Amino acid sequence: MSSAEVHHEPTKDLLELTFEAFRVAHQAASAAAEGIATSSLQVLRSIREREKELDTLDRDIDDLVTSCITKVPESSARELLACMKLAPSLERIGDLLLSFANRAEASSANMDTDDLRELTLMASHLERMLESAEIAFRDRNLDRAISVLRADGEVDRLRNVITFRHLEQKDGERRAESFHVLFMAQELERAGDHAKNMAEEVCHLVSGRTVRHVLRSYDRSVEQMFLEHLREQHAISDSGQ
Repeated sequence: MSSAEVHHEPTKDLLELTFEAFRVAHQAASAAAEGIATSSLQVLRSIREREKELDTLDRDIDDLVTSCITKVPESSARELLACMKLAPSLERIGDLLLSFANRAEASSANMDTDDLRELTLMASHLERMLESAEIAFRDRNLDRAISVLRADGEVDRLRNVITFRHLEQKDGERRAESFHVLFMAQELERAGDHAKNMAEEVCHLVSGRTVRHVLRSYDRSVEQMFLEHLREQHAISDSGQ
């Protein structure tokens, strides 16, 4: 076996583990969206197994990076370091979705329709963000990475809509339900932040520059991209009517 093949194997194994972690996190986000939309306890409880898988994958990735980082050329080392940075974000997303699922089990039956709809939308956006982040990493695709940054603004907006609606309620009105809903929205928003961080890591891996410099080359700010994202969503909605 050649030296190049020896160097290639640990990188290949690490990439496979990282893509598996993306797949599991995507399944967890999909289960969160379906579970909250249908109030299915079975679907929500499936997230616990996904969270356990992500914990194991995070440990495996960390162990593999530690054992082989000094045995590969610099170009491969950058890829290994990217995997090492992506894995904790995916593991943390699993933790947040498990907490979300636990709260949904306890409270989804008593939630208002508006809360259920907006939490479902947040989880669905997270699912698509994870899909785009994986594609961006696998294909070294800056456009897909940038799309994750754009989508994060919509997750933040939905979190704010939920927060303002519950803060405007009269004192004591549905306080217990509001407590759970607000934390669930916060957990999805934080999971979106981790997806955004992964997209930023891909930007750095592909371009060698920070995301701020990448956005300058696109000649757009995150705020501008978010407005474009909203216009695209409205156009899709209007075309479906």
